[in-house]
Amino acid sequence: TRMTPGHPEFPSSEHNTPGIEATTGPLGAGIGNAVGMAAAAKLAAAKYNTEQHEIFDHHVIALCGDGCLQEGVSFEAASFAGHDGLDNLILIYDQNDVTLDKMADFTQGVDHAKYFESLGWNVISIDGHDLKAVDDSIVKAKSTKNGKPTLIIAKTVIGQGVEEIEGTNAAHGEAGVAYQESARKNLGLPAGDLFYVDPETRKFFEGRKADLKANYNAWTEKFNAWKEANPDLAKDLEVASSKSTPSIEELSAGIPEYDSSKNVATRQSGSDVLQFIAKMVPQYVSGSADLHGSNKNYINDGKNFGNPKIEGKSFDGRNFYFGIREHAMGTMLNGMAYYGLNIPSGSTFLVFADYMRAAIRVAALSELPTSYILTHDSVGVGEDGPTHQPVEATSGLRIIPNLDVMRPADPEEVAGAFMASVDRKDGPTALILSRQNVRTLNEISVADRRMGTLKGGYVALKETGDLKMILLASGSELQWAMDAAKDLGDGVRVVSMPCFERFDRQDAAYKAEVLPSSCTKRVAIEAGVSGLWYKYVGLDGKVIGTDKFGFSAPGDTVMKAFGLNAENLVEVAKSM
Repeated sequence: TRMTPGHPEFPSSEHNTPGIEATTGPLGAGIGNAVGMAAAAKLAAAKYNTEQHEIFDHHVIALCGDGCLQEGVSFEAASFAGHDGLDNLILIYDQNDVTLDKMADFTQGVDHAKYFESLGWNVISIDGHDLKAVDDSIVKAKSTKNGKPTLIIAKTVIGQGVEEIEGTNAAHGEAGVAYQESARKNLGLPAGDLFYVDPETRKFFEGRKADLKANYNAWTEKFNAWKEANPDLAKDLEVASSKSTPSIEELSAGIPEYDSSKNVATRQSGSDVLQFIAKMVPQYVSGSADLHGSNKNYINDGKNFGNPKIEGKSFDGRNFYFGIREHAMGTMLNGMAYYGLNIPSGSTFLVFADYMRAAIRVAALSELPTSYILTHDSVGVGEDGPTHQPVEATSGLRIIPNLDVMRPADPEEVAGAFMASVDRKDGPTALILSRQNVRTLNEISVADRRMGTLKGGYVALKETGDLKMILLASGSELQWAMDAAKDLGDGVRVVSMPCFERFDRQDAAYKAEVLPSSCTKRVAIEAGVSGLWYKYVGLDGKVIGTDKFGFSAPGDTVMKAFGLNAENLVEVAKSM
């Protein structure tokens, strides 16, 4: 017998729970998902609706409770929705004034009506047990055209009909089975029937199915007329809804080779690559938590998404200004991905990624094609000091199942990383980019850097003569591994490892070709904690990393203090 999971997961094909369209995750995150869906719907309406045919005109309705609104992400998301005029969003708040441990007034004293009004929302208060009032409030919310989302506060009594626990926090958790017979009696349901459905309920839903079918047929007629009148828009929508993107070969051909004379930070080459990606993939959208200028992920000709009442914003914009709201950004990206017409990406400093870790985890669980552009990737940040030097953050992301973490070494590896993130349909990708400049590795062919990055790891420099030692590196440290190999001489191979997860998915033959088991002398170098590298270097191998917090000084000085340079790598290699 198949049982329903306590928290059903998306995708249902993986976990065998039919009908699941979204997994929200922890409390409050679903509000962020709903805001993301509403934003995606606004973007779709602005892009595809015409004066003659309005094919995107729906509302997004979300349910929440007292606990959801206590979570900080709910404020972040609600603030965005109110400020940017998402009037297609309706949030129904089941206000039973109960949390798991205590009654809600033990931990909060918020006037939610005034609170949401201050955020730019309409507020309607009703009796949540009055079904007509619920229906009327939704109709009113949909018909109100003042550019604001709507909060419906539905006052309810938890456990109503079970007199032993009615209106108390005891109804919130464990009470279920113990009081089931009492509940049936008080609600007028037959005793002993575990899954009783009233005939009137069945009759209602049969009628509802007919209504929905009629609505669908009417919309389909309008949609077909729109397609006939707007063939180019129809083709664009078909591409977006089918999750179709250019092939890897097409993406690579559309990204010019980088100027090999330049030494630039990978965040800068990432910005350059992003412009070409955005031209080839019109459904790609890019946002930032108040760091577009530092993350350099602004789509130059993409306009700014948001409330058209605000100068410089429109609902057809591809650049999202999320504000300093990393957690809401992560949940909104998930909502946009669930909506299904965009490839959403968001950016912040790598050290702040933990603020949205829960959302990244849900994206990985739900196999959502979101991207995270995370810059200022190491102690190379320098003067900002250890609060902003993410020594552990890359490894912290690598341990999330189904998240590809890509730390490219130079502009061509950056191109490969962006290609990989756009091409991936079954999970999210984190792009880890540097603040510090890196050398363009012209001694490695462009094809090897791009296609090798797609495989997660590749031979960047083949040894001369018999293989005696392997140097492994990712990101900005690959340049030091290349330099060290030249000093060490014959028999030294360099392996670039921009993405552990992609490399681990390669077949055994390829992995053995890159890292043959016959060579056990291995040294890895990366500006991050060392632990995860030992699966590649072995217990007898060595890792140069940052296993303690950094300090405030110029980036080069901090890097040198941790031994993150070619000279120290040579010394460590010779000591083996």
